[in-house]
Amino acid sequence: MISSPSLSFRGLALQAVLPVLMLSSAGCATREQSTDSFLGLITPYRIDIVQGNAVTKEQVALIKPGMTRSQVIAVLGSPMLTDPFHGNRWDYIFSIRRPGTEPQRRSIVAHFDGDRLTRLEAPDNLPTENEFVASIVPVKRVETPRVLELTEEQRKSLPVPARKEEPAAPASAGPLRAYPPLEPR
Repeated sequence: MISSPSLSFRGLALQAVLPVLMLSSAGCATREQSTDSFLGLITPYRIDIVQGNAVTKEQVALIKPGMTRSQVIAVLGSPMLTDPFHGNRWDYIFSIRRPGTEPQRRSIVAHFDGDRLTRLEAPDNLPTENEFVASIVPVKRVETPRVLELTEEQRKSLPVPARKEEPAAPASAGPLRAYPPLEPR
């Protein structure tokens, strides 16, 4: 059997290129997938997803043990979850996903004994109302303002455009075709 020199060169080239391709594809697999834009040009529209009641520190400060269910509803709003198997527990769950901001999720649990509140389980890191509003405002890129007009100095420094003499328009030669009259004679 005859060995072709071009065949062995192809084999060597394949052996040299194959590890590079494997490493580059491995880098793609470990890279975090970002769906914010396609090739940095197209950004798909994403809707805001808000679920539940946004509860702030000010609202939790108004809740005291011994309040009735209707008083708790007046301050916190209707609970997101009332379990029929746990009638003395209300869950206030809040989540928001908004483009340009970090997703948020908080859970507050109100425990009742009959019609009276016994305790409220709330995380210590609840935001104030101002902090909450600041956290849902999308982060905007700061762009340098565009200059729309030149200053007088910039106008004077511009080169004067050369005047072009326009050729004289040729005299009208009249219609190129003779059309028959519209009405018969």
